[in-house]
Amino acid sequence: MQNNAQALDTPETKHSPATIWRFLIPSIIGILLFMAPIQDQGSYTIPVAMLAQSLKSLLGDLLVPMITIIVSFMAGASLLVKLVQPQSIVNRPFLNGLFNPSWIWLVVRLFGGAAVIMTFYHVGPEMVWEENTGGLVLSDLLPTLFSVFIFAGLLLPLLLNFGLLELFGSLLSKIMRPVFNLPGRSAIDCMASWLGDGSVGILLTSKQYEEKFYTQREAAVVATTFSAVSITFSLVVIAQVGLEQMFLPFYGSICLAGVVAAVIIPRLPPLRWKKDTYIDGTQPHPDADAIPVGETAFSWGLKLALNKASKANSPSKIFAEGIQNAIDMVFGVLPVVMGLGTAALMIAEHTSVFSILGQPFIPYLKLLGVPEAVEASRTIVVGFADMFIPAILATSIHSEMTRFIVAAMSVTQLIYMSEVGALMLGSKIPVNIFELFFIFIVRTLITLPVIVLMAHFLF
Repeated sequence: MQNNAQALDTPETKHSPATIWRFLIPSIIGILLFMAPIQDQGSYTIPVAMLAQSLKSLLGDLLVPMITIIVSFMAGASLLVKLVQPQSIVNRPFLNGLFNPSWIWLVVRLFGGAAVIMTFYHVGPEMVWEENTGGLVLSDLLPTLFSVFIFAGLLLPLLLNFGLLELFGSLLSKIMRPVFNLPGRSAIDCMASWLGDGSVGILLTSKQYEEKFYTQREAAVVATTFSAVSITFSLVVIAQVGLEQMFLPFYGSICLAGVVAAVIIPRLPPLRWKKDTYIDGTQPHPDADAIPVGETAFSWGLKLALNKASKANSPSKIFAEGIQNAIDMVFGVLPVVMGLGTAALMIAEHTSVFSILGQPFIPYLKLLGVPEAVEASRTIVVGFADMFIPAILATSIHSEMTRFIVAAMSVTQLIYMSEVGALMLGSKIPVNIFELFFIFIVRTLITLPVIVLMAHFLF
């Protein structure tokens, strides 16, 4: 598979009108589907998210039973393949990757399979299947992810295969590389997350890492730093704490804190320790972002884009690739999210682990002048389990300023195991759960002063 560095070597200087249209039409459709903000029932979203919501509504009550069958089937089938090692699956890379995970991921799938059956039938320990643990994951989260995965899998080739990222990569490299030490194309991941859904950004990053457009370090940085929370979900969070009228300063605070974190965190461990090599261990081209003498960022980006479009597969092969993407996401990732998400929420709901972990933040919050610091400390680390839990807990806090801080903090933390954390762990992106937790804590320490400063200014 050709990587971006290789694409730089010999771009053609002249292309036929057919190639130009081959670049323009899919790319414009991709931009409209993944990045064009549209208003829906008073809030902004993107067409892919609307399509996903429409599919979710269409399937209705059938969706949860379908997901239960998929997750439980994958648990049983993965165990069988692991024990028997049938050659018909092991010798086929796609099937082997889908049904033959490592032992640790097999355990996660098995727990996910057990949890989904207990949750669907309301059997076994109640702490597994109640509405705030397995019930939340199965009934609320997985139906949304299922629908997003179907359309993201099918439609991501519009962004990836026809040159759009090559053009944007060249145009934005002079901003992204010096400020964030990332390729210009990473801005597209952020836009897809910001306007649509964080899971779309994770999937886009993972595919580009697998196709050698990102190094290990770049993929880890983009996934943990640029998979921003959508505008729509941010509105839900601020509404939960009863401060809808402050949405604009709230989202402005989130953006400012997010930019500060994106500048600082990639320069700290563990992200700075990630190797600048591709997924197969090869080195990136030293001049991958270089614009040749005599070219502008636009002219060079356009040449790269047209070169990419000219080498794109036939529509039937791209459609087949999209179906394979969707199958990989639905059958490979949903069991992981069910397992890890349920486990994280069980810990949050039924143990004092997150409250204990929040204790060291009390002096920090008091130092920053946050009212009701003890109550606020209980919401800080629990966001690692699920992003929405801090906002739920914050409703019992009297201070509007503190509720504002908790809501903004929960959104800027980004990494939560009930969705994007589990997605990252289930993908090829080179991060583990301990690194994710450490990055989560570092994000909290860095973004909290920015958010508190804005809160002191606003209140």
